[in-house]
Amino acid sequence: MKLFITGIGTDVGKTITSAIVTQALEADYWKPIQAGDLDNSDSHKIQRYISNEKTVIHQNSYKLNTPASPHLAAEIDGITIDINKIIEPKTKNHLVIEGAGGILVPLNASDCIIDLIQKEYKVIVVSRHYLGSINHTLLTCEALKSRKIAVAGIIFSGDENSASEAIILAKTGATFIGRIDNEPYFDQNVIQYYADQFRENLMKL
Repeated sequence: MKLFITGIGTDVGKTITSAIVTQALEADYWKPIQAGDLDNSDSHKIQRYISNEKTVIHQNSYKLNTPASPHLAAEIDGITIDINKIIEPKTKNHLVIEGAGGILVPLNASDCIIDLIQKEYKVIVVSRHYLGSINHTLLTCEALKSRKIAVAGIIFSGDENSASEAIILAKTGATFIGRIDNEPYFDQNVIQYYADQFRENLMKL
């Protein structure tokens, strides 16, 4: 199973979600494009959060120095992202793929994050509650639908908002995988706790 983790924007909890899903399935992890924080990248964070010995963390296809939209970060580095050079790593294990920002974040003049999603990927949307998040979540799901990409499931991040969650699930028809609360901190034990909670729903995708 190949799971693509995307979000309704930046800082909604994609990396924490990716760590939980990776730990739950003892999957491999791959972030195709890392922009900024190269000494403390999302791959580094995943390595710290997981506690199984099966996961392999694969190298980024692009490591960009500036914490910005990939198209701009690449321009600052004097390169252009070539989507044909973003090659999925070979593995016989489950693979968790983490996007960058939302699905319409540009990679170059013509391609966006959504263009990395292959037809066999199961897409998980991470939605974090804030004023406007219903709109952003539904727009994300509609954009995926317009490309004939099904949303396999939704994970909510942050404090529970039952009204928002109910309308999002009703309008998208997506599977509810689980909720990640506003924890005071995340470490291997907390990640394992959520991995145990989410595993059954993930295996049904």
